[in-house]
Amino acid sequence: MNRTERLYAIAEELRAAGSHGRTSGWLARRFEVAARTVKRDITALQESGLPIWAQAGSGGGYVLDASASLPPLNLTAPEATAVALALAAMPQLPFAADGRSALSKILAAMTAQERARAAALGARLWIRDRRPAARPVVTGVLDEAIRRGVVTVLDYVDKKGTATHRRAVEPMALASNSGRWFLLAWCRRRRAGRWFRLDRIESAHLTTELAPPRDLLETFGKPPDDAGPLTMSD
Repeated sequence: MNRTERLYAIAEELRAAGSHGRTSGWLARRFEVAARTVKRDITALQESGLPIWAQAGSGGGYVLDASASLPPLNLTAPEATAVALALAAMPQLPFAADGRSALSKILAAMTAQERARAAALGARLWIRDRRPAARPVVTGVLDEAIRRGVVTVLDYVDKKGTATHRRAVEPMALASNSGRWFLLAWCRRRRAGRWFRLDRIESAHLTTELAPPRDLLETFGKPPDDAGPLTMSD
């Protein structure tokens, strides 16, 4: 067992022990290390923010404050990515410090490959303002189109009220601007990049065809100084 695994195991052992706690000697025997190693591990856990207290008296030991921490959650990589992106997108929400702490923990728990995927998705979310913007039901399909990078067929109504059906597009990014969400996509009909207002997309259907790679900045140009892709940093 390496140290990272042991730190996690110690935290879970203390969580299971509840208010009774565990002594350093008990933990040392349990994990087959020296008592001083346990003390160093406990200090590391405390410095990481885990609420572990030393309980005095005979039979005393280390206690994890259950009221200050949740039990482990089994998030899938897409779930962790979605939470991380949401936290990064709205850093000015109330309890921002707690949000930054949560984001840091999520990123630390993700593998390098998962963090890279999250960063790649973040690069395809352009945010100009941080006002909450309503997202129609159809956006669930578009989220998946961006995630998979596949050609998508839209039924769309433009600002003049003209409807186009079975319009094949290559989704490239999602953007929030002035309280609205937009799909940035290469339109095969127009052979150019187009902004599609999400509330004007009547339906969207995924295909199995992978969209060819296209450069987002070359297609749509540089975003304004007050806009840009979502960065995945804690």
